Amino acid sequence: MYHRSVLLTESVDGLAIRPDGIYVDATFGGGGHAGEILNRLTTGKLFAFDQDADALSNKPDDPRLTLINNNFRYLRNFLKLYKAVPVDGILADLGISSHQIDTAERGFSTRFEAGLDMRMDRRKTRSAKEVVNTSPEDQLARIFREYGEIRNASKAAGLVATARKSKPVETTEELKSILVPCAEKGKENKFFAQLFQALRIEVNQEIQALKEFLIQATDVLRPGGRLVVISYHSLEDKLVKNYFRAGNFEGTLAKDFYGNVQTPLKLITRKALVPDERETEENSRARSAKLRVAEKK
Repeated sequence: MYHRSVLLTESVDGLAIRPDGIYVDATFGGGGHAGEILNRLTTGKLFAFDQDADALSNKPDDPRLTLINNNFRYLRNFLKLYKAVPVDGILADLGISSHQIDTAERGFSTRFEAGLDMRMDRRKTRSAKEVVNTSPEDQLARIFREYGEIRNASKAAGLVATARKSKPVETTEELKSILVPCAEKGKENKFFAQLFQALRIEVNQEIQALKEFLIQATDVLRPGGRLVVISYHSLEDKLVKNYFRAGNFEGTLAKDFYGNVQTPLKLITRKALVPDERETEENSRARSAKLRVAEKK
């Protein structure tokens, strides 16, 4: 299986689909969410995005679907190109696909020996190898700290900076061997998962892309249109939560003269929805998922 969709029914329910509406699956992947959206459409249209060329092979033969091989940070431009603005709903599942994790040569997984790659869009030239070997030590520490929430980020960056003076760090296993002293005994897997997450976020500029996407999504939605986002770690979820609640990424509430909060979105889910026990037992990668839904005012 290319990928098992997380919170499939709950996320598509959150779109409140109109059979003749125009919808966006911003992260097509294995096509699970897209397929469920198409099941609920009659004359409606679905525009899907995925920057990973591998996902294109999952496209069903359905004239209602247009699949765009690009990052969702370009959402507005492509929807305008296809004269599809405004849209009735947008769904984004921010998780990395099982296919990407399980394809060893992509370098996303801590389980396999592979080149330091981690590019979701392999047309891009900057890989994890470039990040590890060319980033200044203080910048590397910031990446580890901010994107991986690694407590001893400065020590980790120092070890990498020292090691790469002798020879470039080429593979996932080389990187892991350098950073073994930073991993708390008994919690090595967690440390390396955080490390790889940090590098992946930096390589793919995921935080900046998410911010651009959320702003553009609000712009292209019609009033009453729904925005559904599934996130998998605290950095993403905090941005989504703040933006849905306050219309900005800091979570600062702006109020008018009468004390009314000025935000472009209305919360549909006051608290994040999470997978039930059955789903997490069947799909361990769903365990950290959080689903939030908002509606454009």
